[in-house]
Amino acid sequence: MTEKNHTLIAYRAAIAHCRQVFAEKIQQYGTSWRVLRTISIADQIYIKAYRIRTIQEKQHQEIPETVHDEWVAIVNYAIIALIQFKLEGDERIDLPMEEALQHYDMVVKQTQELMMKKNHDYGEAWREMSMESFVDLILTKLLRIRQMLSRDAQPDIKEHIASNFQDILNYAVFALIKQQV
Repeated sequence: MTEKNHTLIAYRAAIAHCRQVFAEKIQQYGTSWRVLRTISIADQIYIKAYRIRTIQEKQHQEIPETVHDEWVAIVNYAIIALIQFKLEGDERIDLPMEEALQHYDMVVKQTQELMMKKNHDYGEAWREMSMESFVDLILTKLLRIRQMLSRDAQPDIKEHIASNFQDILNYAVFALIKQQV
């Protein structure tokens, strides 16, 4: 099996787990995340990423949620951000689960395609990266998103923000894959 195929299989397995968690959250809470603005989603991801970084640095944690759970949350919040962009102008808070999952799958498909293109050009370099780098890169992307939101006059800002959320999603999936190895 080629590394490309191995990456695709591992990527899909990580996403399948995240999707299951996403569906469980919808069953518990509905699609209450529809009220979140872009900055709020970025802040939620920031909290999760910063917690991972703190645990990495202190090598100790007090809260029982695992680092794995935080990576899953980062994946799902990044997907929520991308869904929110797709549904801009749609004021509905309560989406039927089937519709929410269709949007989830569409966002994942687009982001997976981007990952495969980048993976081709970068030659699976992510496999050599540290878990600390994934966190640091995600935090960097979040700071970029915050800066872009503060200068929202740019006409193509949503595209740039969306691409940063796609990168965050892919880094978090890579972290999940590396945790399984």
